[in-house]
Amino acid sequence: MEWIPWFASSDYWLSRLVFQRALAGVYAVAFLSAALQFRALIGERGILPVPEFLRRVPARRAPSLFRWRYSDRFFALCAWGGAALSLTLVAGAGDAVPLAVSMLLWAVLWGLYLSIVNVGQTWYGFGWESLLLETGFLAVFLGNEDTAPPLLVLLLLRWLLFRVEFGAGLIKMRGDSCWRDLTCLYYHHETQPMPGPLSWFFHRLPRPLHRVETAANHVAQLVVPFLLFTPQPVASVAAGLVVVTQLWLVLSGNFAWLNWLTVVLALAAVDGSLVADPPVLPEPPLWYGVLVLAVTVLVLVRSWGPARNLLSRNQAMNRSFDPLHLVNTYGAFGSVGRVRDEIVVEGTDSPADGPDTVWREYGFRGKPGDVRRLPRQFAPYHLRLDWMMWFAALSPAYARPWFGPLVERLLDGDRDTLRLLRHNPFPGVPPARIRARLYRYRFTTWRELRETGAWWHRTLVREFLPPTRLAAPASPAAGEGATP
Repeated sequence: MEWIPWFASSDYWLSRLVFQRALAGVYAVAFLSAALQFRALIGERGILPVPEFLRRVPARRAPSLFRWRYSDRFFALCAWGGAALSLTLVAGAGDAVPLAVSMLLWAVLWGLYLSIVNVGQTWYGFGWESLLLETGFLAVFLGNEDTAPPLLVLLLLRWLLFRVEFGAGLIKMRGDSCWRDLTCLYYHHETQPMPGPLSWFFHRLPRPLHRVETAANHVAQLVVPFLLFTPQPVASVAAGLVVVTQLWLVLSGNFAWLNWLTVVLALAAVDGSLVADPPVLPEPPLWYGVLVLAVTVLVLVRSWGPARNLLSRNQAMNRSFDPLHLVNTYGAFGSVGRVRDEIVVEGTDSPADGPDTVWREYGFRGKPGDVRRLPRQFAPYHLRLDWMMWFAALSPAYARPWFGPLVERLLDGDRDTLRLLRHNPFPGVPPARIRARLYRYRFTTWRELRETGAWWHRTLVREFLPPTRLAAPASPAAGEGATP
């Protein structure tokens, strides 16, 4: 083949190597999250069971390996197998095998995770799920040490990064006036879904610095993405700016692997020859070149919908345009909450209210609860239940499909569900009743922190769920349910 000068370039050899190892690491975290949480969330006895979903939703809307067969054991095999395969790619297995085998390994990873996402329902409705799948699909065609990195795939990865950043910037400018008047970060660090250990300190930064943060965000998301398509070394500098802004977000909160995967994508724009002399790699074989060209055409055709969405006044964020998640649209925080509400779940041993009734609080791993507990760092690991509890506090409509079944499992003392929590106040016998109350949370001031040792202050807003018990079965064949 004589097309290597425009088709592939060894200058991106180091960038590809780091990109592939880092992407495999993100895959490993995603599969680990699935393996450790699926039984309670979507397992056969889970809150939203996969078998029921598969009976209800046609295959064309949610293609998945689990259409062929579903059992908790098979799901666990897929999740743990995906994690193991990811780690072998982190270790460099993709470069130790022929090109075709390497592509097959990356395709297996993508297929396994697609199968999980497409049956994950509410718990997998986050933009970074589609982002991982779209990135993972393109990674299949990035090659290994048997060939120089294909420039077309690298450009497609930059196009993906452009949509992530520019889409997020546009949705902010269109969605909330506080982004336009540079005041959103007066609130965001306090009201974001899952604060991290430094979020309290970020929130207490001077307001002029918050305005600088917001302005810098607009530059990073509305200007820098265009520079990704400029000649080197400008494109590498633009990628570096993306990395810096994403690491700032890593420090200030917990957004699963969204920020880390965006950092990985930025590597596609970095010219590795600026830091290390590349080796001379073989020309791509003909079949590989034809395949890359076909995939490029496919992605460009499928990009029509996401591109129109970017230009639309009614821009949607985090939407997939096909069940394979090949080309998607992204965005985050089109609006920022000014106050933070949290659902606090409590249980009691008392079958009825009385003067001696004691309610004890369940502790969640990531979401705020105990006011004296400093928020922890979990990202890139994804605590799916904690995230959905944040959405439920915004509106009960978000909780309608799953909150009732969650309460039932807590009343039943379900071990898989309790493993998702940090603290179970009923380690012996399950509670007789459970209630949920909505509290208004805010970060304490410096003075309050010194005097009380509390990171949060909370006040009761209203009842979210009245005291509820397990209903007695109506007949030997009837199942249990929760009832007030």
